Order: sequence, then C-alpha cells, then structure tokens
Amino acid sequence: MMNPLNLLTTNGITISVRTAFVPEQSSIDNQNFVFAYEITIKNQNNFPVQLISRKWDITDSLLNKRHVTGIGVVGEQPIIQPNDKYTYISGCHFKTPFGKMLGFYKMVNLNNSEELTVVIPEFAMYCPHFMN
Repeated sequence: MMNPLNLLTTNGITISVRTAFVPEQSSIDNQNFVFAYEITIKNQNNFPVQLISRKWDITDSLLNKRHVTGIGVVGEQPIIQPNDKYTYISGCHFKTPFGKMLGFYKMVNLNNSEELTVVIPEFAMYCPHFMN
C-alpha cells in the first residue's frame, strides 16, 4: 500500500511521490529494508519538456548519506507534452527501517533548449513494523 502523496511544483512541472515498504524483498533480521516509490511528473507548461538527468540525496535514519546521479529515469529520458504526465516506479534500500530521499531533475524545454531544474520534494520511507 502506497503512503500519502508528497507534491511540489517547480518551473511549471509538478512532481508527486508515493512510497511503500516492500516486505517480500526485505529482511528485517538482516537489516535490509526495501522501499518502492512512484513518481508522477506533470508538465503544466505550454511547451514540451524532456527529462535529461536526475540527482538524488538519500539519507537513512543513522544519517548515512548516499548521492546518486544518472541519465534519465528507469532507463528512459521521457518527453512530456504540455498538460501530460509521466509516471514511473523505482526503489531504494536501507540498512535502517527509516530513510528519506530528495533531489532534482534536469529537464530541457524542447521549444527553445532552455535547461530547467525541477525539485523533487523530500519524501520519507518507513517500515510499518517500527511505527508506534
């Protein structure tokens, strides 16, 4: 079951994020906590954009940090037309039952080649077994 939605709009692009703990891929005894996240990118501009790259800052509950950069998302560099959206699902693992991610996408306005930075809102992931 996905957790509540996190939402943020930057440069006319709205990013929404939902998360879920994945118990069948996790091992609490081995301190391996796997989470899925679903991101929807909605282009509210009057021009098409292409997602070029991403940068993530990932932090677990012990404040261990990882930084991940890469081309596109899930092997794609999607083009998103005006008033259209693109949704993908990916995942993250932690050695702790809680963690968070935040970051940004680099996108390009396909009408004039202007680069846009789009902020991904911070979102938390947590194992429900450890919630009060």
